[in-house]
Amino acid sequence: MKTLFETTMINTGGRDGAVYSPDNIFYMDVAKPKALGGNATTATNPEQLFAAGYSACFNSALELVLEAGKVEIEKSEVTATVALIGDQADGGVKLAVKLVVDITGIDQELKQEYVEKAHKTCPYSKAIQGSVEVEITVL
Repeated sequence: MKTLFETTMINTGGRDGAVYSPDNIFYMDVAKPKALGGNATTATNPEQLFAAGYSACFNSALELVLEAGKVEIEKSEVTATVALIGDQADGGVKLAVKLVVDITGIDQELKQEYVEKAHKTCPYSKAIQGSVEVEITVL
């Protein structure tokens, strides 16, 4: 299959380091959240980065399926909450995601239909299917 786009990110220092692109267009300090034993900081963490990417990707997928269905809306907003939860299978941790999708300008039934289509289309949803618990709420 032909690659449509790719990007590269580099991390140094794990959760107490930095993430950056080879061209240095993107650079962010990374720190362990206070809840995981880190210090209070303004640096980001991997879960925030994942939530940012997933919310943007899901909303883009939603826009694509709405456009394909010729459905006009006023606006859409996707909030992604990413959590680290205990993994009983190996005693470690794993990700869980809650998506809250707010679409204004169409009825509830149509919202639900297109959110389900977006979930089947979104590359992030496809990538984590079967390995990450995803709960979706449609407002």
